[in-house]
Amino acid sequence: MMRRPRATTAKDVNYRYTDTDLSFSQMESSDDDNEEWSPAQPKPKASKTARDPAAGEKKAPAKRTAKPKEPKEPKEPKAPKQPKAPKVPKAPKQPKAPKVPKDPKPRAPRKPAAQRKTQAAEVPKDSSSSGLAGTKRKIKAEGKNEDGPGEEKVEKQTDCPEQQGAEDSGPGVRMKEERVSFIVSEAHQADQWAGEGSSLACFRAKKEEVEEEDFTFDEPCPKKQKTSGACLGQPSALPSSQAQDLRSELNMNWDLIELLSTLTCVERWVCVNIISLLREENTVPFMVRYRKEMINHMDADAVRDVQLVYEELRSLAKKTQSVIQTLRKDGVLTAELEQNLRSCRSADELDHVYSPYKKGSKLTKARRAKALGLEVAASTLLDTPHTLDLRAWVKPGTEGLSSVEEVATGVEHILADMIAKDPETLTYVKTLCENSFVTIQSSVSKSALKEREQEKSVQGNKKPGPQQNKNKDIDKFHLYFDFTCNIQRIQSHQTLAINRGESLKILTVKVNIPDRVKSDFTRWCINNRWRPRTLAREELRAIISNAVEDSYKRLILPFLTRSYRTKLTSAAEKESIAMFVRNLRQRLLVCPVRGCVIMGVDPGFRHGCKVAILSPTSQILHTDVVYLHSSGQQREADKLRHLMIKYSCTRVVIGNGTACRETESFFADLISRRYCHPLDVSYCITNEAGASIYSVSPEAVKEMPDLDPNLRSAVSIGRRVQDPMAELVKIDPKHIGIGTYQHDVSTGALKAALDGVVQECVSFVGVDINICSETLMRHVAGLNAGRARNIAEWREQNGPFINREQLKLVKGMGPKTYQQCAGFIRINPQTSVKPLPHPVSVVPEKPAAKKGKGKTGVNVPTSFNPLDQTCIHPESYHGAQRFLSIVGGSADQIGSTGLRQCVESKVRTSSIEELAKTVDTTPETLKLIIDGLTQPPGFDIRQNFGQADFKRGIVSMSDLRVGAVLTGRVDNTALFGAFVDIGVGRSGLIHKSNITLDKLPVSQRRRSLALGPGERVEVRVLNVDPQRGRIGLDLIRVLQ
Repeated sequence: MMRRPRATTAKDVNYRYTDTDLSFSQMESSDDDNEEWSPAQPKPKASKTARDPAAGEKKAPAKRTAKPKEPKEPKEPKAPKQPKAPKVPKAPKQPKAPKVPKDPKPRAPRKPAAQRKTQAAEVPKDSSSSGLAGTKRKIKAEGKNEDGPGEEKVEKQTDCPEQQGAEDSGPGVRMKEERVSFIVSEAHQADQWAGEGSSLACFRAKKEEVEEEDFTFDEPCPKKQKTSGACLGQPSALPSSQAQDLRSELNMNWDLIELLSTLTCVERWVCVNIISLLREENTVPFMVRYRKEMINHMDADAVRDVQLVYEELRSLAKKTQSVIQTLRKDGVLTAELEQNLRSCRSADELDHVYSPYKKGSKLTKARRAKALGLEVAASTLLDTPHTLDLRAWVKPGTEGLSSVEEVATGVEHILADMIAKDPETLTYVKTLCENSFVTIQSSVSKSALKEREQEKSVQGNKKPGPQQNKNKDIDKFHLYFDFTCNIQRIQSHQTLAINRGESLKILTVKVNIPDRVKSDFTRWCINNRWRPRTLAREELRAIISNAVEDSYKRLILPFLTRSYRTKLTSAAEKESIAMFVRNLRQRLLVCPVRGCVIMGVDPGFRHGCKVAILSPTSQILHTDVVYLHSSGQQREADKLRHLMIKYSCTRVVIGNGTACRETESFFADLISRRYCHPLDVSYCITNEAGASIYSVSPEAVKEMPDLDPNLRSAVSIGRRVQDPMAELVKIDPKHIGIGTYQHDVSTGALKAALDGVVQECVSFVGVDINICSETLMRHVAGLNAGRARNIAEWREQNGPFINREQLKLVKGMGPKTYQQCAGFIRINPQTSVKPLPHPVSVVPEKPAAKKGKGKTGVNVPTSFNPLDQTCIHPESYHGAQRFLSIVGGSADQIGSTGLRQCVESKVRTSSIEELAKTVDTTPETLKLIIDGLTQPPGFDIRQNFGQADFKRGIVSMSDLRVGAVLTGRVDNTALFGAFVDIGVGRSGLIHKSNITLDKLPVSQRRRSLALGPGERVEVRVLNVDPQRGRIGLDLIRVLQ
């Protein structure tokens, strides 16, 4: 039985915890902000303009239910868009092309509604130019892009109509070297990003095509693209077949697109396109670079966020189906219960509804009362209380019905259960909590106190090692022994620290909800929501009052507590993972040190320092072991000088492990004495985290079978500076030494996020298919370990690839795989040597071997295509050729100054939009073509990122003085601050309270903490603690 809702039913609000960190104005330096050590100095409080998480929560529903979208209905039908149908016959194999929008429910746009209307008024005639004026995506601490990548893009979307128009057209299409999904700093924007480029929505590879092996990319676009008047794409609906599949697959009471748009704060039409692209098995890097207008120019992190929420909703729907089947089998499923289950919008809500029916759980009080038949009495009490006589329900001798009091108690339990499961009631109590001061409190547990007392009682005796470690663990949590914080203000690292302390049974944690919430909730229930429809006697009103009290205390309060803890933990995990992602991205994109011989040194004491000398192309020239910290130092110094002069080695890379400081001092002394004259030798320190794990991995054994594992780690250390990305992808990202709390977050979510950013970085940088390792190749979008192995085998058997088309001959390379990876694979003329005597044997040989795979009909040219060395996708080659003919250039001139000048001249005289129409492509695709044609040969997006810092002298910690101004490089970032290597052997900490807006470049002010590994900074020493090895720093500025 369900309480019949009143006419004024509240909207079902989805409560999504969006707290946390945090524009910089939010970063307070209160004592309870720091889980970790912070510098011992008075910390000035930043301005308290913190975004209230509760406000954030309220904002999303408000946007959902706001009415301004009603007038948008005339624009939504996009009648002029229907004529896309005539285009479909040109591409008959693509039934998904027609994209006839189903009538979506009118829904309020995020904030750009006004912009959209304005824009619609400006370009009402052109159907292809109608679109949304940009997405106002919220940068949330739940992992939503707080790391800075894409921050600038969000601004771009917001200011779209004027800003984008000015940027797209006009004489100055700046020849950005390439665009990518992540932004590191403003200084890098001009030339750094190779690869984000534009998207071409016309390509739709389908599963049916895989059987036919149809690799055609140059068909007319089945979907109209945006023009300069439109902003970042156009609204669309899922094709009816896909929409039907989704509905039948989910079978929930909520609309997937609507809910996804609300949870992610992404425009509805963008969610539609992202789901469509994901269901067509497109990878995130491919979508971000080649389908930009379909995803509203979102960056890779934002797309992954939408993908993650989409997968969570699908998982929720699948779990709901499983629960319904279980309950049906148990015979307890009712129509009302099924509707309640299908209305759940989170796993927490589902668990709340399902928990009373779980097997093994004892029968709830409400179910026992219902089994006695009291549900009718409860219903009568609410609807017609004047007809209810509790004495009529008394059955002497029946437990639970033997007296009027027992009957009243049973009715109370049924009402309490109804109240606790009523959506409107839960919505109201959550709203009360949002407007109240709800806190989370932690205190030291009784068991921890007992252990500490036992330790004190036997303090004179020697304690065993494990017990000492246990006591040390207790001391780590001293900040949280008496900790209270508003749940809207608690920082992510504090949440994770509290959770860890609770799991170790050191802390006890509870959520405190003010008594005012209870009193207001009780009053509202009795006087409004659960008031009987007619006049009730005093004793019946007392039953309702008791039911409300019981429901709040026994059912609703625990539910709210669980809900808050879950949301806080989820938000903290997402932010921690986002920090990992940002740190890993910047570590992978460190600029390679090319063109010089490098000596990698894995320092050690007893077993000596392992040395590996590497050629400019990372080939191993020599390996050895030298004992620099024993009596024969002079002999070892002579050996090093001999090796360095023999191989002309001027760069030394020292791992930062054991004996690093002593080894650094040894090399600094040699350099100061000019011991290797005439060579100008310098050295740098690099992070060796994961090198020892890699040295015994199967990949290292396969790559260096004859080397001792210790020498392999020296090779890895040297290669980390020569080509950081190519070397670091061989190591599990969790072992690279980035981020914090990796053991406190979901292992699966962390692995998926890190794998995604590795794929993103490798794809956007691009790989030379003829020289890259199999390990690096498997991280290219669309490829995996098996396909990478097949490519490597094909390369060994047939020689280097001459063009991208030859990838089609590789086993397992179907049209979809080829589509996803082709744009990220480079064929450089220096590494693709044309086979002289047998150009014919390469082509027929493979199709014959793969007869059963349907590749016999694939015609592959055997000549080199200059476009294969660019970021231009093969689907856009015809457009590139047409553009070259318009500007009067040829493909052989790619990257030359002459071609660049021709392109600039043409763009000055004609806008991008006009040229795109002439070339018969989209403006975004044309921008990508221009980037590809004008970038110099061998262009690398990493060239504007910082390299490793090589130095010639050493500074010790004892040389530091408070107030000294130094330069350093960010080594790692945590949720509470950034660690900076200032060259003294220990990293100093810039606490987040010292990272303020005025010290940051404009492009970095919207990023959480704003600093990432590899960035150069100028700092001031605040305090030095030699005993504990801690250095407190203040940020002066970020060096560009």
